[in-house]
Amino acid sequence: MKSESSREPRIEVCRHVLAGLNKEGGGPSYSVPALARAVRPFCSDLELWTLQFKPEDDAPPDDIFIRSFPKSPLPLLSTLCSSPQLHQSIGEVAEQGGIIHNHGLWLLPNLYPAWHLSQNARFPAKIVHSPRGMLGVEARRISAWKKEPIWWLWQKKALAAAHCLHATAESEYEEIRQAGLLNPVAIIPNGIDLPLEIAVNRQDRSARTILSLGRIHPKKGLDRLVRAWAILESSFPDWDLKLVGNAEVGHDHELRALALSLGLKRFSIEPPAYGNAKWAVYQGADLFVLPTLNENFGITVAEALACELPVISTKGAPWEGLVKERCGWWIDHGVDALVDAMKRAMTLPAQERATMGIKGRAWMARDFGWAGIGMEMASVYYWLQNGGDPPASLKLQ
Repeated sequence: MKSESSREPRIEVCRHVLAGLNKEGGGPSYSVPALARAVRPFCSDLELWTLQFKPEDDAPPDDIFIRSFPKSPLPLLSTLCSSPQLHQSIGEVAEQGGIIHNHGLWLLPNLYPAWHLSQNARFPAKIVHSPRGMLGVEARRISAWKKEPIWWLWQKKALAAAHCLHATAESEYEEIRQAGLLNPVAIIPNGIDLPLEIAVNRQDRSARTILSLGRIHPKKGLDRLVRAWAILESSFPDWDLKLVGNAEVGHDHELRALALSLGLKRFSIEPPAYGNAKWAVYQGADLFVLPTLNENFGITVAEALACELPVISTKGAPWEGLVKERCGWWIDHGVDALVDAMKRAMTLPAQERATMGIKGRAWMARDFGWAGIGMEMASVYYWLQNGGDPPASLKLQ
């Protein structure tokens, strides 16, 4: 991705704000630090601000400065990630000028920048806000009793106050407009760090694996995948289905009970994998499936493609390019669509699946490198502060 501007964007001060970096938080715990790292070459003073994260979490990247703020010890305020110190520090940046890039919804750090702006509309700082997939209908339906009051009281106003919103796909841009928000929107995808090499020969395997990796949560549609596998398992004795990820709201127990009731024999749920262990899980698989109900990006699809895995994704994630690039299937929701796509994928010769995997990795290398994405985001920051022609990624209406 390249901005239409020939001038390299230069930014003085930029603060990325993310409530938490814990691994259980899913994609943003990877994509936000990675975006900050990609923007850093264009920014003189960049920091990522977050709240205290769990000691067992991986250390954040050491090539960007992470400032961790304490949460309030009061139970209710702690649940909302209240941090008076973070609130104060955001106010200082708002007064001095710079870019404040907020990530996520529903928590107090996602409201702080707009609250400062409401107190003084002449603050020189510019606010960018990334909903990170949390505006989708399916995402808002989960715990709606908590989210809807926050939306109508504070969150919608906070998003409307941002100088620019950031969507990672056209579908997320549409969600923003459907929510009644009229801000400029930059459509810039997440990037992907490609594994250095793929040292695996999938063609000679006698046993093969369908993998779905990510949070084990009702919004991921994994129950549909289990039901689809129940229809296919007896016809494909050399294949098994493996779910890998951090279980939430007891959904792993629900899926195991479902698999037991359906009589599945080659099905497993395994703990989350990170770092090199995660890449090993991808390389040990032969087909990746994301049956999600709603996803703003779906970083696991990009990771699977980077590992030369053909991918099946529902239209709940913005991966229509799977068809264009001939590296997978982009399908309707439902068990029947999953059964049809999985059957087609598993009956392909191993060489054809390998060819699809090679095409997928080439696509990731071409269009999803972090360097170009960082420059495009920096171009948006520069435009907010200096005006001129809008970057190619920006939609003003």
